[in-house]
Amino acid sequence: MRRGTTVLVLVLVPVLGLAAACSSGGGDETVQGGKDGAPSVSISPANATTDAPPDRGVTVTANGGTLSQVTVRSRGAEVPGSLSPDRRTWRSSWTLTPGARYQVSATATGNGKTTNATSGFRTVRDVAATAITNVIPANGQKVGVGMPIMVQFNKPVPERARAAVERSLEIVSTRPTEGAWRWVAANESFNGLPSVMFRPRRPWAPNQRVRLVAHYAGVRIGDRVFGARDVTREFTVGDAHTVTISATTHRAVARSNGKVVKTWPVSLGRGGDVWPDGVDHQLTTSGVHLTMNKVRLERMESPGKKKGEPGYYLEMVPWAYRISNSGEYIHQNMDDPSCLGNRNCSHGCVRSPEASARWFFNWAYPGDIVNITGTRRKLDWWNGWGYWQMPFERWTEGGALRRPVTTRSFQS
Repeated sequence: MRRGTTVLVLVLVPVLGLAAACSSGGGDETVQGGKDGAPSVSISPANATTDAPPDRGVTVTANGGTLSQVTVRSRGAEVPGSLSPDRRTWRSSWTLTPGARYQVSATATGNGKTTNATSGFRTVRDVAATAITNVIPANGQKVGVGMPIMVQFNKPVPERARAAVERSLEIVSTRPTEGAWRWVAANESFNGLPSVMFRPRRPWAPNQRVRLVAHYAGVRIGDRVFGARDVTREFTVGDAHTVTISATTHRAVARSNGKVVKTWPVSLGRGGDVWPDGVDHQLTTSGVHLTMNKVRLERMESPGKKKGEPGYYLEMVPWAYRISNSGEYIHQNMDDPSCLGNRNCSHGCVRSPEASARWFFNWAYPGDIVNITGTRRKLDWWNGWGYWQMPFERWTEGGALRRPVTTRSFQS
């Protein structure tokens, strides 16, 4: 038995040597060069492969020399990658697109000799049903310094795939910013879509450009299926708008880049409508809100009440800027003007004089910080965009990687 094993090894050694010296295909890699002291070049996936796993990317390795040039192209575009410090290994930066053809060319030098190597392959075609359906902010949008980035999916991402998805999400900004990703279930999302969300540790620095690239194509979502396509969004952060609103002083103060630009009298929720859940739904929530979407004329109807019941109302309200999902807006006052600046009379919104509501409607960006104080009802972190209500360390624990990340600079 021992003698038979020895013979098998002796037969295999020259075969492997011949494969390394010239070229091989159909396996995990293609090896070219290696004759007469010239360096050899290994390329993975192998030449002529038709079912390469996209999540493995491309690896090019030089033996007996260093790589002086590596180019990988698909559909006319160059695939990004990086060389190791010793210049012996090149790896693609991201996963590959399913069903795409790739061409690889590489040059290695060593011992005064040069080896040129080429390879071509195609990745598997199978894509996952789980897809990115939307990204917030929208492309080209100007937002406030509190704005999170929301990558939304048509269905929940399996837990085992979430770390790979997080690693595929690249944020580039004018000023490097520390933040963290958190997975949010459909019932915690403001619009009912499962999402992964990035929130800075501190508000964004104002007046900068931010780009998100979700390198989702080729990320392994299931055993044999992969993300279908990449998604890119670019937006800008505007001036640092912050608004403080007090339910006890009945005043709103707006600041831009730290400077007070406007103050006005307000009237907040009067309370007195406690539901079976124990929450008084006519109290304005205290906490760090973000401006969300705005409507020139919003239809507002009392929740949980029918026409004719005590407390029922139906109004068309101008200059309405939403700040939560529980029906809270900053909007024009439509009732007793004597309440403004003196007492809380609203159903839970922040009522403002017509001129002030119109000014705020036109001045604010989505994602501006609105800090409301002085009420007994606390804003929940999942209510609208109340994400700043959660401590950053706890926010980070909701990510698959469970660690902060720092955005890459446009200059790097």
